[in-house]
Amino acid sequence: MHVARHGSGLQSDLAALASQIHPVFMLPPLAASAFGAVLAREFALPLAGIHLAAVFLAVYTAHVKDGYVDFHVRGEDDDHPLTESGCRAAIAAATAGFFACTVALWWFVGLGAAAITVPTWLIAYHHAPQLDTNPVTTTTGYPLGISLALLGGYYAQTSALAVRPVAFAAVLLVLLSGVKVIDDATDFDYDRSIGKRTAAVAIGRPAARRLAFGLMAAAMVGVVAFAALAVFPPSSVAAVAAFAVVASFAARADPALATMLLVRGCYVFLAVLVAAAWFRPLA
Repeated sequence: MHVARHGSGLQSDLAALASQIHPVFMLPPLAASAFGAVLAREFALPLAGIHLAAVFLAVYTAHVKDGYVDFHVRGEDDDHPLTESGCRAAIAAATAGFFACTVALWWFVGLGAAAITVPTWLIAYHHAPQLDTNPVTTTTGYPLGISLALLGGYYAQTSALAVRPVAFAAVLLVLLSGVKVIDDATDFDYDRSIGKRTAAVAIGRPAARRLAFGLMAAAMVGVVAFAALAVFPPSSVAAVAAFAVVASFAARADPALATMLLVRGCYVFLAVLVAAAWFRPLA
């Protein structure tokens, strides 16, 4: 079976498979899983590692399936490193690994841990061609996966959910949905030409931009409100200030630059939240 479209041999095959690991999109779900474990305060590294592996394999499945659909099915991309059979084999291997991790979570934690983890793979596998053609699901699919990764990381440690992780997951869902609307606007002309209904295509770029920053503002208000209600540590408000600085520059930038700024702003936002939840400097 040929795995790589360019070159032959084991080295070419491994390079083609590794090309589907996109750190920019991999890191947030993995960080969310780790954040969920941190919120449990006392956590077992083996269980955190199993859940991290499951999340990684789910996102890897999404990347391979997305590339397969865009190049081999839709013919949208100019090139792809994997052959059709290589894509199918990579998806099958990643899926098998994911469900092995899920069974391990079921065995060591309970059915609930598996039940909250499986939807991450369902979102990943069905992103293309099902979820990426609807303005709602194409916007919320990736953010919802990250929110579920956070909840799953917490559940793997505690065998239960609590108000705090659910609140953090909700804030991330709203915030990242706003960023995703901006990101989708970078491909507005192409998406419209192929009938792909992102938020920008469905309601127009100006309205989509207002929607995006409205969602991000709502997420920031949510952090402040949860801090006021003692759901979040008081120092969580620092994350709002950090993200607001980045968002103020992004608001004056074109979609491509705005996306770059906002993605990095989300990293800073999440890092400050992790520090606030772990160290609780104002407690």
